[in-house]
Amino acid sequence: MRILLTNDDGIQAPGLSALFKELIQIGQVTVVAPDSQRSSVGHGITLGKPIGVKWMRTRQGVEGFGLTGTPADCVKFALKEVCKRKPDIVVSGINLGANDGCSVFYSGTVAAAREASLYGVCAVAFSLDTFVHPDFDYPTRFAARFIRDIFKKKLARGTFLNVNIPHAKEEKIRGIRFVSQSVVPFRTRFIRDRKTSAKQFWLSCENRSLEKSLDIDTYALAKRFITVTPIQNDLTDHKTLKALKKKACE
Repeated sequence: MRILLTNDDGIQAPGLSALFKELIQIGQVTVVAPDSQRSSVGHGITLGKPIGVKWMRTRQGVEGFGLTGTPADCVKFALKEVCKRKPDIVVSGINLGANDGCSVFYSGTVAAAREASLYGVCAVAFSLDTFVHPDFDYPTRFAARFIRDIFKKKLARGTFLNVNIPHAKEEKIRGIRFVSQSVVPFRTRFIRDRKTSAKQFWLSCENRSLEKSLDIDTYALAKRFITVTPIQNDLTDHKTLKALKKKACE
């Protein structure tokens, strides 16, 4: 299995190295990732300035290409300039912090998987629901097993998977649920930075589990289920499109 590994936390992120060490047990892994932190850049790409590329070795001993661009840039570059043959699967993560609900719209981790899917490559984004003292042992083992299982199946073209893993001991995780994405907006606050005379604010966002259903990603994740959400690249509202066409013909 040919695997392209990327993320948005940067090539030095411990989640990438931990996942790499599991993935090399099941396939040939190529690493192309941002050279530093690129969280919450969404599906942005770099235009109007060059993208720097250098061969890097992480503190954990993983080697790969580090780019000054975004996660989407990394996937584009890997598919066009690095991989001699198209990878069988693109894996993004493991990200620090969940990418459930509305995070999907902002996440560079998810965008990397989406970019691969746009090129017709099977793709999965993995995120771990913590920013503090992450334990990657079970999440990476689960991810490797999940990838093996997905590889035996075939995702519809234009669809990729977004996977969120609770930060809990293996025995505390209640199972896997295939769920819909919540679209409840973040609870947002702007906090004034009092350390400077300039008017500067910190944006604070908090996810909300308002939809009390185990069929919704944010709620199921909060209840310690691993959540798997299939996401389509086609954002067209086909029902409304059909209605508009019908009305235009009246």
